Amino acid sequence: MTAETSQTLDRGLKVLKLLADTDHGLTVTELSQKLGVNRTVVYRLLATLEQHALVRRDLGGRARVGLGVLRLGRQVHPLVREAALPALRSLAEDIGATAHLTLVDGAEALAVAVVEPTWTDYHVAYRAGFRHPLDRGAAGKAILAARRQPTAEPGYTLTHGELEAGASGAAAPLLGVTGVEGSVGVVMLADSVPERVGPRVVDAAREVAEALR
Repeated sequence: MTAETSQTLDRGLKVLKLLADTDHGLTVTELSQKLGVNRTVVYRLLATLEQHALVRRDLGGRARVGLGVLRLGRQVHPLVREAALPALRSLAEDIGATAHLTLVDGAEALAVAVVEPTWTDYHVAYRAGFRHPLDRGAAGKAILAARRQPTAEPGYTLTHGELEAGASGAAAPLLGVTGVEGSVGVVMLADSVPERVGPRVVDAAREVAEALR
């Protein structure tokens, strides 16, 4: 800890991280041992976090992450979308196809940012808020590929006709961004994806990841 940081806030954030990493919650004693502080300090931290609905305690006294964290989480998407837009605009204009940033939401892929090219006569209508299973479409499959090989070199996934008849997609996963699991891709009306699109999508995913770090 340095003079410019708050020890209490630091401990409170550590409590949230510890609770987020467990499915069954933690007792005061367990938190005390993990934090290296006495139980009185833990009680105070939990009481404060409970006031903000960031922590809840069940009937057995185990502390768990509270619903207030979900409310905070809803504000993440706009921030992520804003950071990704420059790279998405460049990708859409360069390829002449609809570019998108997709994040994991439970068992689904959720498009949180979409940019359409300005110079094409036609392009695929793809809207922010569109959801689809992770195992269908380039965006979701790129995410699943990264899960299977987390240390592999960045690659891209190509699909055709899985989400919309006649449409092809290319996507690359976001890598190295703590707390964000997603992909960047394009969708176009074509029987196949041109050869240069895959590497360009990988570059765009890298740009977005750098903007989010």
